[in-house]
Amino acid sequence: MRRFLMTVLTIALAFYALSGCMKKGDAPEDAKKPQISDELTLNDEGIPEITVYNIKEELSTRMDVESYVEGVLAGEIKNDWPEEAMKAQAILARTYVMRFLETRDSKYAGADISTDITEAQAYSESLINDQIKKAVSDTRGMVVAYDGELANTWFHAHSGGVTELPVEGLEYKENPPYTQSVKSPDSEKAPKNVQAWSVTFSNEQMKKALGEMGVSIEKVDTIEIGETGASGRAVNFLINGKTASAPSLRIALGSDKLKSTLITHVNVTDNGVEFEGRGYGHGVGLSQWGAYQMAQNGEKAEDIISHYFKDVEIVKMWD
Repeated sequence: MRRFLMTVLTIALAFYALSGCMKKGDAPEDAKKPQISDELTLNDEGIPEITVYNIKEELSTRMDVESYVEGVLAGEIKNDWPEEAMKAQAILARTYVMRFLETRDSKYAGADISTDITEAQAYSESLINDQIKKAVSDTRGMVVAYDGELANTWFHAHSGGVTELPVEGLEYKENPPYTQSVKSPDSEKAPKNVQAWSVTFSNEQMKKALGEMGVSIEKVDTIEIGETGASGRAVNFLINGKTASAPSLRIALGSDKLKSTLITHVNVTDNGVEFEGRGYGHGVGLSQWGAYQMAQNGEKAEDIISHYFKDVEIVKMWD
């Protein structure tokens, strides 16, 4: 009888270890996690220190990664957003900088990374408040990993209701296995001019932008959407019968003007070319206004990230 009871107890404890002690969003203790490069210097708390070049101040500053993430979080989203949306963004921002340090070099001499959004993330030290500090502190050391490696944690402002894959949305070399196109519950509180928008570019603007892309035209006579991605975003346009990359044209015309490649209507007018579309940004990865709404709905940071990136783990690189 005693042996029977011991066997039952052993099975029960094993079941508890496998199911009951792991909370949703927790990474298993034996989960593979990214390692901090030996080339990085750690402070007394075990946090990597980096040199950040501030393009506004034209000055390099030495700081730890957590301090840098505070500035990024303040620069990327509003500092009064729902807590779980802020925490999700903090995890993505931390992952971004750690992957940058591992795979790229800053174009600014002597710096590890910069506040230049053409190479890294937005940054605003002046907008750091207690909510920002708490979101960063609560996620201290947390990054997004896939198969033990740092993930590409892409994000954008507003998806227009659906996200896109990297090859189609960013002309990235491949679609990593953790990326996906999903419906996004972007908040109705988002500015109306990002939910839906229209813009007209003159023939001269179109000619100049296309010329920068190596597509030579004198005047746009015809334009139509060519290939589309999983979300319906334009992969390319057919302009006077010539193929032009949609993501590249967006950058050449101004990503703050042609706000996305989720185009609902395009045609030639007397004034040039008119585009109508939805969303703001490249559409890949996490939608910030989608994260906002998910947090408002009671979802946790881990749930938000898992909605936009599949089969990833959130692990701690330092305590």
